[in-house]
Amino acid sequence: MQATLTRLLGAATLVGTLAATSLLAGCGNDDAGETRSIKVGTMSGPESEVMEVAVQIAKERYDLEVEIVEFTDYVSPNAALADGSLDANAFQHEPYLQSMIDDRGYELAVAGHTFVYPIGAYSEKHDSIDELPDGAIIALPNDPTNGGRAMILMHNAGLIELDDPENLEATPVDVVENPRDFQFREIEAAQLPRVLQDVDLAFINNTFAQPAGLHLDDALIKEGPESPYVNLIAVRAGDEEREEIQQLVSAYQSEEVVAKAQELFDGGAVPGWE
Repeated sequence: MQATLTRLLGAATLVGTLAATSLLAGCGNDDAGETRSIKVGTMSGPESEVMEVAVQIAKERYDLEVEIVEFTDYVSPNAALADGSLDANAFQHEPYLQSMIDDRGYELAVAGHTFVYPIGAYSEKHDSIDELPDGAIIALPNDPTNGGRAMILMHNAGLIELDDPENLEATPVDVVENPRDFQFREIEAAQLPRVLQDVDLAFINNTFAQPAGLHLDDALIKEGPESPYVNLIAVRAGDEEREEIQQLVSAYQSEEVVAKAQELFDGGAVPGWE
């Protein structure tokens, strides 16, 4: 009787030990198989194609899953980042980011730089700015900083005079001299290629110019490599040094990404981290 009881207790102990071991092993497997992932917002089109290469690099080098969320306007990506729908976005330069922080109170920060995408002035009606008629209709991006880029370029080209040429958010109301009575139309940046045929001149970001078949070499006015408008990877304040974010930045600032950007933008993308 005693021997039988001893055997039963021993068996029960063994079963309990095996069950506990199995449970712990199962927990360990779950941890080991945990997927590290982040979401990044980009502009639909070639910028997303560039980011796709960074996604591949992040997976290969860091086993990091990066999901791209595409946008077609400049406002939504920062709203999505601020509310936690995204972990990062890559579409804007620092003056624009700062304007959104100032205007909307977003707590966002810079994690790394991407490319300078120069803005240029294009025309289907004229071959040079000297051919612009008095009263010419000029289309500008309607967001403050890209509109400011266009105004400063016109000032530097002698087409207009601004009260403060250093004002990165200059608008038509800041024009103090307009001797040729140019008429300004402020339009959403993504729509500018579509209105090109209806205006005399349109200032179009290379992000939207390239997909529309416009080449920077054809621009009547364009930014040079000294442009302060380098694009960046933005995150919520405090996430700048987060491991996954820094791995995304490293993957983006790779030779493979530069090669893809050069292919897609035909020389119109200048690395902003070199």
